[in-house]
This record gives sequence, structure tokens and C-alpha cells, in this order.
Amino acid sequence: MYIHQLPDWPAYTYDTRALLPSLETAHTRKGRLFGVLDAIGFDGIQDQDIEAITQELIKSSAIEGERLDLETVRNSVALRLGVDRGGLKGTDHYVDGLVEMAVDAARRYDQPLTAERIFNWHAALFPTGRNAFRRVKVGDWRDDAQGPMVVASQKRGREVIHFEAPSADRLDEEMAKFLQWVEGKNEASLMLKAGIAHLWFETLHPMDDGNGRIGRNIMDLLLARADEKPHRPYSLASQIHLERDAYYEMLESTQKGHLDYTKWLLWFLHALTEAIEDAIKTIGQAMERTRFWQQFHETEMNERQRKAISRMLMGWEGRMTNKKYAQLTTCSDATATRDLGDLVMKGVLRTDGAGGRSTGYELAPIAP
Repeated sequence: MYIHQLPDWPAYTYDTRALLPSLETAHTRKGRLFGVLDAIGFDGIQDQDIEAITQELIKSSAIEGERLDLETVRNSVALRLGVDRGGLKGTDHYVDGLVEMAVDAARRYDQPLTAERIFNWHAALFPTGRNAFRRVKVGDWRDDAQGPMVVASQKRGREVIHFEAPSADRLDEEMAKFLQWVEGKNEASLMLKAGIAHLWFETLHPMDDGNGRIGRNIMDLLLARADEKPHRPYSLASQIHLERDAYYEMLESTQKGHLDYTKWLLWFLHALTEAIEDAIKTIGQAMERTRFWQQFHETEMNERQRKAISRMLMGWEGRMTNKKYAQLTTCSDATATRDLGDLVMKGVLRTDGAGGRSTGYELAPIAP
């Protein structure tokens, strides 16, 4: 029996005392994140917004098995947020629609969630009215013309059904209850409400396709309401993608269990906290890169040198060597040797102590 078949559905419960430590941790980390954002200024916040929304779309699509081009998404997000990316082009209508959906949730969080708004998001996901395999019913709740809505996977050549959603004839009433709850004053914690809303929407599975992405967008909208900020600096979809198996297992076990959502909410708060921690780390790295370039802003470097330094600042794995430099900048070994020696002489790089062809280079420490 699924939870939507239980007599008390959708009257959920959870153990507040069990959730409180995780909830306090998430709030503390979020406070630290927004404190760091305040320190980096408007330009830094814009850059983080672009990156967070980009990663949210890339990873949310990846959870569903779809690959989006990173630069195409990033450029579309920048254009939608009104940020000058140096005239870079390369967006398409489909990606623009996804970006519009994500930005609508993040920036218009104070606007009510309605059936029409969900249908608009859904139309952005399927602008041609088709997915990769068939026509998709857009602008309405699904029907059961092709049979019951199930979540299934293939294992050893067999279809395994993980979940079966409510029948389509229940959806008008069920979605009305859900939307009324979303806009109601029924949860002290909007953070918990975001987790409950995602589970509830995924249990109803009301769309013909795209339920995962729409459900995560609803979750993002409620998290934006919790933050009360005009920007969203972290990507929960990225963390869910990292823990995709655990995410699906937790959804399935909860949907086949009872109406106590404590375990699901504990997992949700864990994922949210990890997403916030990753954003803090990313912003910290961006601040370090800014400080590095500020320290060497008067140091002359050619285009090859700047490219190599930029790559090292973005998290270069291992040592920079003469061979790696030559491959990265498409130059000769002799040119690589001159460029690297010049950067050492100017104090931008330092050697790791080895000599000859095995010499390695690392970034010079930033002055306190």
C-alpha cells in the first residue's frame, strides 16, 4: 500500500525533536553562507547566482538522464539575469525555457503557486509537446490513457515498478489540496515545508512527464521563501545528483511506508546542509581567486600565462609541469620553459624543489 492509499492521507506527521538538531545546523550554515555573500559584494553575488542556477538546471536534468551543455545554460542564465557576459552567445529556446522556469521560482518566490504557474513551467520543459519518445500532455494534469502512472526501472532485463501514483481522476481534488497547503500557514519552518512539498508532489506525480524537475522547482521556490532573498546561492539538485541512489531509495521507502515523514526530512536536511556547505566552499575559492588577481594585477603576463594561472586557480589537480603547460597553452616546450621561468621570477609561481624536467610549479601564497 502506498501512502496516497492510506485513510489519513495526506495528513502527515514528523518528530520535531528528532529533526531539531539537523534543522538548527542547516539554519546556522545558511546564516554563514549569506554572511559570506554580504562580504563579496554585488558582482560576487551575481556570479554566484549564475553558477548556482546553472548547476541547479544541469544537475536536475542529469538526475532525469538528460545532459545539457554547461556554457549554453550559463550564458542563458546570465542573459536572463541581465549580466553582461562579454557578448557571448550560444543559447537555445529549450534551455531558455528551463532558465525561465528556474528564475521564476527563485526571483518570484513571493507569488502564489497555482496550477497555471505549474503548467507554464511544464510548457517550458516540453516546448514542442514531445519528449524524446512520444507526445506529452502539456497544460493540464496527466490522464491514464496509456495506463497507470508508474515509476519503474529496468533490472536484468525486467521492468521493476518502484511506485504507482494516484489515478488521474483524483488529480483535480488532490492538486487543489496540495496548492492550498503550499499557500497556507501550516508549517513554522519553510525549510521543512520545502522538503514535504517535494515528497507530496512526487507522490501525486501529476504531470505526464517532467515530475522530478517540476517537483524540485517547487522545492526551490519554497526554499527561496525561507531565505527571503532575491538570489539563490546554492544548488540542492547538485547534492541530490551526487546522492541520487539514496534520494530515490528514500523517496520509494517513504512512499511505501506510513505518513511519518521524519526519516525523509532528516535526509532532506542533510542534503540541504551539504549543498549550502558546497556553496560556502565555492564562494571561498572565488574570493581566493579575486585576492590572487588583486595581488598580481600590475604584473605583466601574456595570454598563455593568464590561461594557465586561471586553470590553476580553478582547482588544478597535481603539479603544473613544463609538459602540462605546453599542452594546455598549445606552445612548444621551449616557450613553456620561458613562460614558467618568467612567472617564477615575478613571484606568481614557485617551484616545488625538484629540478630539471621533473620541476613542478605551484601558485605563490597570497599575501595576508
